[in-house]
Amino acid sequence: MSAEVSMIHPLGPTTVQDWLAEEQPVDGSRLELIWGYLHMTPPPGGPHQYAAGELFVALRGAVRASGRADLTALPAVGVRISTSLRIGVIPDVSVVSVPPDRVNFAAEDLVLAVEIWSPGNTRAERDTKIAAYASARVPYLWILELPDGRPARFWGYSLGETGYRQEVFAADGESVKAPGPVPVVIDTARLR
Repeated sequence: MSAEVSMIHPLGPTTVQDWLAEEQPVDGSRLELIWGYLHMTPPPGGPHQYAAGELFVALRGAVRASGRADLTALPAVGVRISTSLRIGVIPDVSVVSVPPDRVNFAAEDLVLAVEIWSPGNTRAERDTKIAAYASARVPYLWILELPDGRPARFWGYSLGETGYRQEVFAADGESVKAPGPVPVVIDTARLR
């Protein structure tokens, strides 16, 4: 895939190490690295942060209840996805398999990534992040979409041989058991 990507979209000049050395915005904006280009998104709004908080609390509780001392749920931490493709992202919520005693995490530390799409996220941004997580072999991915004026929509994916396969979908107040390293029930009614 990297040869194809480099022909379609040449990599930018910024490396993962450059991204890590950048001063982070003080206003809560998120600075990510996509194909070697710095990409800044505005600070997440209230609905986004509320949903991220609910998912973090659910994951933290499930990890603790499972007795999995090897896993930690974390909100909004930097993850070095690919050095060669120059991708570094900040998932809204993560579950990592290493102690949380570091500033950022390697892709192989990431067990579950949670991305919350707001109306401003472009299709290209969404597709790029999903492809990056898959190429980094992140075992589980959750996507939450918060469309304006409509109920939250939740997708849970697990990694297969060729990419992610959808395991669950929920909307309109439905609850589902989400795929992941520990059992978690997601109630979409609690995400708004």
